[in-house]
Amino acid sequence: MANWTLKEKSTGDLSVVIEGETWKKAVKKAFNKLVSNITLPGFRKGQAPKAMLEKRISENERYLEAVQDNANTWLREALEETQLTPISQPKLDIKTIEADKAEVVYTFAVQPEANVKEYKGLEYPLEEVSVSEKEIKSELDRMREQYAEMEIKKGKAVKGNTVNIDYEGFKDGIPFEGGKADGYDLVLGSGSFIPGFEEQLIGTKAGEEKEIELSFPKDYHAVDLAGAPVTFKVKVNEVKVKKLPEVNDDFAQDINAPGVENVEQLNKMIEDRLLNSKKKTANETAESALMDALVANTEVQLPDVMVEEEVQNQVNQLAQQIQQYGMSLDAYLKMIGQTQETLKKGYHDNAVKTVTLRLALEAVAKAENLTASEEEIEKEYSDIASQYNMEIDRVKSMISKNMLSKDVVNKKAYDFVKDNAKKVAPKVKKTSSKPKTTKKSEEKK
Repeated sequence: MANWTLKEKSTGDLSVVIEGETWKKAVKKAFNKLVSNITLPGFRKGQAPKAMLEKRISENERYLEAVQDNANTWLREALEETQLTPISQPKLDIKTIEADKAEVVYTFAVQPEANVKEYKGLEYPLEEVSVSEKEIKSELDRMREQYAEMEIKKGKAVKGNTVNIDYEGFKDGIPFEGGKADGYDLVLGSGSFIPGFEEQLIGTKAGEEKEIELSFPKDYHAVDLAGAPVTFKVKVNEVKVKKLPEVNDDFAQDINAPGVENVEQLNKMIEDRLLNSKKKTANETAESALMDALVANTEVQLPDVMVEEEVQNQVNQLAQQIQQYGMSLDAYLKMIGQTQETLKKGYHDNAVKTVTLRLALEAVAKAENLTASEEEIEKEYSDIASQYNMEIDRVKSMISKNMLSKDVVNKKAYDFVKDNAKKVAPKVKKTSSKPKTTKKSEEKK
């Protein structure tokens, strides 16, 4: 007989009573197992008289062995009886253990039921977007920069010019590692080099040699150079100026964009691209606000194990991202001055939000009887295979049908909430038009 008692955070106790013949058989089997390993003087292993063996093995030993041997079986049968599905590793506790019965308790967390108070008519704060002439011109200027050509300049270098230089750095008269380069193109004013370097090259001309004396910043990443005074020997090979192309039909054609042959078509292409980008951003912002509203309307007690699992998922995602840059998670954390513990703490609130949203969508799907058809599941498998350039059979071996079905249903729930939302203008934060006053200004009054 099994009895489930739900406690806080969707964690509870599953109490199972084993009695009668079931318990007796379990104890007898445990006794036979124990005696098979006992050797008494004058008898072969496990062949001593039963009375002698019973004296060697206490009743409590038999009971404990019986529980240990059958705990998993009793748990499986109790879960089938109660239709419960643990989401954490069950912990076993023996409540009572006697000659005629035993009572064991399994403690574990189950999937919590989310109570979504409202999911229809939530606000969808969608911003009306447009593109100004100034934005089009700014994008045109960016494109001109992209297609600009460099010309040799006669005369002195000014801020914004590019100087081609050979340089070598010295600390205490000795060259230091990483401080030398030949034929390096440096845009003056770009801030590419340490403070003071680029400024001292303003006014130089091609063929000029110059010694630059300065100090590395105190927080420079190389410890041996941080705060150290150094000298750079620099030779200016060339001074170059950027020549921007004129905006005309030839420039429009050089862009090599489909359907763009003149300036008018180029402006229209830029306007459409900027407008689509703004619409996408506005929709993403509105969807995020809508899902925040859904979470705010959801009541659920999250088991710690669900939050911890989601935190670890987010840590794993970060690790995969930085691995693409050839860096380990530990190296990255050391660089930013964090530990795995502080990183996980930082992810905690977002993990709570993510898990709550997932459970809220599952509750919406259940309330609206949303299901995933075989065709929809197969399409999802196909889309994933296409996205990652994998064989569909391999995708199926990696992602269970049940898991994918839940994803499809949750997407449907997401769309349902969005389709039934109320589109409104984003709320603008009110700012006071009253000027701030200082203590001195008050005194003047």
